[in-house]
Amino acid sequence: MVGSRREHKLSSLQNRYCNKLSTAPLIADKRSTNTNTMSDNEVGALNSRDVTRDIFSASIGSVACCYTGQPFDTVKVRMQTSPAAFPSVLFTSKSIVSNEGIPALWKGAVPTALGMVAENAMAFGVNEALKRTFPDEAKSDPTKRPDLMRPFLMGAITGCCSATVLLPSEVVKAKTQVVVGNTGASSADIYKKMMKRQGIRSLFIGFDAQIMRDMPFYAFFFGTYELNCYLFRTFVPSMPEELNFFLSGGFAGMLGWAAAMPFDVPKTNVQASWDSKVVGSYFPELIRIARERGVLALYTGLIPTIARAFPANAALFLGVEMGKKFFDQYLWA
Repeated sequence: MVGSRREHKLSSLQNRYCNKLSTAPLIADKRSTNTNTMSDNEVGALNSRDVTRDIFSASIGSVACCYTGQPFDTVKVRMQTSPAAFPSVLFTSKSIVSNEGIPALWKGAVPTALGMVAENAMAFGVNEALKRTFPDEAKSDPTKRPDLMRPFLMGAITGCCSATVLLPSEVVKAKTQVVVGNTGASSADIYKKMMKRQGIRSLFIGFDAQIMRDMPFYAFFFGTYELNCYLFRTFVPSMPEELNFFLSGGFAGMLGWAAAMPFDVPKTNVQASWDSKVVGSYFPELIRIARERGVLALYTGLIPTIARAFPANAALFLGVEMGKKFFDQYLWA
């Protein structure tokens, strides 16, 4: 009896040991699968193909956006920095063309284009990486309604990142556009003068102003673009995708600038001035404008900005989406 009990205990221990050995590979497989999935997600957000695609498509859209909208931007800056001398859109446009010629409407276009390429490469790159890192499940399931608040939040995060890249070109552009006449009005002349007066820190004047403008802008910019695309696909399913991109981008630009405009006026004044600080000049300028000229003065230049926003951002998003298709078909299939 004793011997049989011992044999029974030994056999039961052997069975338990064998069971543990047999389940161990399964547990290891599950752990390795989870680890691989996490590493795939991490690598997938910043893999070389997608990052190159983001930069390429953003560059195409940026050039189209810059040369489409630069004349409106030049008029806006003149109105914001010298409201007494340039009281209306029509008067400002006529004054620039008659006194300085039609090419003057594209003053600062070269640094703007370079800045836009850098800005949008950062903006679209960060935004697309965020979407790959935190994917919306509804994208893969057409029966589910997409999370329409997610693009607004990702847009605000994008704005903080892109502001640091855009800042130097924005400072040069603002100082270039307020120069009346053609003497010393090139971007190279302004850059040399900046380096002589304040050195490298002059490229980062109004950093806080740039953050205050870009956060709300990109929140509405990317948020309303995704919202518009969803609404057009839902209620106008027969609309061609290219027209959807164009209209959604145009409306997104208009709403983005409408939200950011009160923050843009003091930003322009701070960056156009030669006496501003890197941080600390923005809020005093905001308060000064509101006290001296009223709250509505913060919307100075809204009409040319909105007029520029639709064609420029329609061209931007159409260029980006078409750039993606071209990249997928001909560059990196």
